[in-house]
Amino acid sequence: MADTKHYQVLIIGGGTAGITVAASLRRNQKGKDLSIAIVEPSEDHYYQPAFTLVGAGAYSLEKTRRSEGSLIPQQVEWIHDTAVNFNPHDNQVTLASGDPVNYDYLVICPGLALDWEKIEGLTDTIGSNGVCSNYSPKYATYTWQCVQGLNKGDKAIFTQPPLPFKCPGAPQKIAYLTADHLRKKGVLSDCDLYFCTQSSVMFGVPLFSRELDKVVARYGIHAKFQHNLIAVDGQAKQATFEIVGGEKPGERVTLDFDMLHVTPPQSPPEVIKSSPLANEAGYIDVHKHSMQHIQFKNVFGLGDACSTPNSKTAAAIRKQAPVVVKNLLHLISGSELEEGYDGYASCPLTTAYGKIIMAEFIYGGKVTPTFPLDPRKERWLNWWIKVTGLPIMYWDYMLKGYEWFFKHNNSYVEPTK
Repeated sequence: MADTKHYQVLIIGGGTAGITVAASLRRNQKGKDLSIAIVEPSEDHYYQPAFTLVGAGAYSLEKTRRSEGSLIPQQVEWIHDTAVNFNPHDNQVTLASGDPVNYDYLVICPGLALDWEKIEGLTDTIGSNGVCSNYSPKYATYTWQCVQGLNKGDKAIFTQPPLPFKCPGAPQKIAYLTADHLRKKGVLSDCDLYFCTQSSVMFGVPLFSRELDKVVARYGIHAKFQHNLIAVDGQAKQATFEIVGGEKPGERVTLDFDMLHVTPPQSPPEVIKSSPLANEAGYIDVHKHSMQHIQFKNVFGLGDACSTPNSKTAAAIRKQAPVVVKNLLHLISGSELEEGYDGYASCPLTTAYGKIIMAEFIYGGKVTPTFPLDPRKERWLNWWIKVTGLPIMYWDYMLKGYEWFFKHNNSYVEPTK
């Protein structure tokens, strides 16, 4: 029987968070001599923030994909497998192959699972019958087919499930891009567009929510608040929603559609939810500023599967990863940990082709823009940042382990009007 493998740092997940942490550790002088491994089953790595653009015909799906092996940093071992059990009391992880792996320090960042099956009938029809989603590379190009197929008199519905889920702005961004496409086609006023959200507002940060209300009104989109999608009949082209608040909680409403863009409910992988590392909600239970696990001090978590109450975006990981790396090295050297993560997230709210509101904020919904510009304004500059600047920064800077970025302004004061 082969000896059990042992690494000083074991990283679960080779997505945005895992690659960034591994690369930052390798780039840091104190982390160069550590034995590091990444457990990741996928052959492909996707730049997920561009999926909305793919679904709107503004970006190629192929440009979002690179091979996982090409991104693994040098001198970091890629364990091409899946973690199926965590035993943090013995510092051990079991793989799907049955092999155990021991560690001194564990970094967990597996991302979120897309729970298509939680919506009745969705798995039977997604990718056909006008039912699409930008939340998977498998279906994003079909979204664009559906958008192009809309004509005078058609009805398009866009759904948003309960938080938390990846990129909270994405469900409505495709609605605005679809509306703008129909406007350019000259048929917007003859189509019905619905945005059905479980939330009671357009966006969780009031400053930006007020601006998005104006965008919704400009396009004539029907905003249906506290409407949660529970069932889809693709053949009949009908979507059923449950009202979750207001005067009619529990009531069900069925709407016809020609196009239905679904944002699936999302949650941590089952292996996380059933492990000692999870909190009651199933998320990795970490300190919201230091990213260290609450109970197991040699464990850190970051990314979408963590309990931190931030918006789940790639920009959040960009700010979390340096904190994890610094604190991991502090822990190894016996020095004090830093509470360096303030909840920062960024959501480029695409309101039209060539226009974006750059929403940046920290814990508590405090607005913290990076640039000295009115963050409420739709700008072409933000579109360029989204389409060109951020992908370059992602592939060639962030995933290479570079940690310096422009600082966001925590002293920003929102306008009174």
